[in-house]
Amino acid sequence: MLVGYISGAYGLNGWVRVRPYSADADALLNAKTWWLDKPEFRDVAMMQSKIHSGDVVAQLMGVAGRDAAEALKGAAIQIPRSHFPALSDNEFYWVDLIGLEVENLQGVHLGQVSDMMDNGAHPILRVAVPQVAESDPKAAQELLIPFVEQFVITVDRTAKKITVDWGLDY
Repeated sequence: MLVGYISGAYGLNGWVRVRPYSADADALLNAKTWWLDKPEFRDVAMMQSKIHSGDVVAQLMGVAGRDAAEALKGAAIQIPRSHFPALSDNEFYWVDLIGLEVENLQGVHLGQVSDMMDNGAHPILRVAVPQVAESDPKAAQELLIPFVEQFVITVDRTAKKITVDWGLDY
């Protein structure tokens, strides 16, 4: 499962800075092997990791020096789903929400979750709105919906749908 990407080097000794795709980076911190897609898809042993300023910083086997770490900038990181900590009911990994269709209580299709982000208070769904009319330059291309109980009514992973109390004009 895709869990984050390397955003650059950290320090001078080959550590990398990782931007996780989840506010809870336990999977990144605990997995002993990461799969990177740069320069080619390969597995890399993760030697040490810790949280630093909201990101994860890690030392990877075979990455020596700042230049080697900087060369990995942009690399996507994947780890097996079996390394993810168990969740309780009504908890979701962000990666499980990306790609789900979003519909409001009136049955209007609002779009598809393209990404998630955190504003510090709570996660936010980034919903890509389908282009209905290219002639309307003011039409929203993305909806930002707070992922809180007030707005998110149900998440049905089986049906691949999220139902929200939200409108296209919000």
